[in-house]
Amino acid sequence: MIVLKSRHEIGLMKEAGKVVAGCHEALREIIRPGLTTLEIDQFVESFITKHGMEPAQKGYRGYPFAACTSVNDVVCHGFPSEYALQEGDIITVDMVALHKGMHADSAWSYAVGEISDEARRLMEVTERALYIGIEAAVPGNQISDIGHAIQTYVESQGFSVVRDFIGHGIGRQMHESPEVLHFGPPHRGPRIRKGMAFTIEPMVNVGSYECKVDDDGWTARTADGSLSIQYEHTLVITDDGVEIITQQS
Repeated sequence: MIVLKSRHEIGLMKEAGKVVAGCHEALREIIRPGLTTLEIDQFVESFITKHGMEPAQKGYRGYPFAACTSVNDVVCHGFPSEYALQEGDIITVDMVALHKGMHADSAWSYAVGEISDEARRLMEVTERALYIGIEAAVPGNQISDIGHAIQTYVESQGFSVVRDFIGHGIGRQMHESPEVLHFGPPHRGPRIRKGMAFTIEPMVNVGSYECKVDDDGWTARTADGSLSIQYEHTLVITDDGVEIITQQS
């Protein structure tokens, strides 16, 4: 069941979204070769808590960290560790803030120093795919119109869209209905309407869309070892249409 959000609930989500966006803006200034992914996780947890909110991923279904740090061939849910970022790496940092019972969620990707042309193009295409999906998330459209628009664009650029991990409704729970696929035919699923809140978070691979999961039960990688990247925003549907509540400045 899709839970429509009240104006008050959307207001709380917007406050959480500002903190998540602010944390990503701050990460832009610190991500560099030599920084460990565990240091990134500690930065995220400190940033969220000092704003009076909770890092909602920590403890979620046993996940032990405040952020997911996914490097190079890691599609999503990468465990922070003592791995020190290297020149040429690409990394996605995913975080969720919980504020007075309401969540906001965003993943963003970063280049570590100078990266390859292929990696740069992958980042550009995936970020553009996110906004193409957002453009399709208008009241009156159906949820699958989002994924169809993303898949059509990504595949036209020679990349593939991950099937195993998708966007989701969000609000009092981190994951709610509806499911937001980033692929598939148009004109399926519930119609988009005022009060809905959900994420769009395409994960795009250079090679095959297939994934495998490490023994830790969380870290998902490309099956063929190719590069992967992800961008994610939380959206709310209001009287004025689509609002991105995790938009960075």
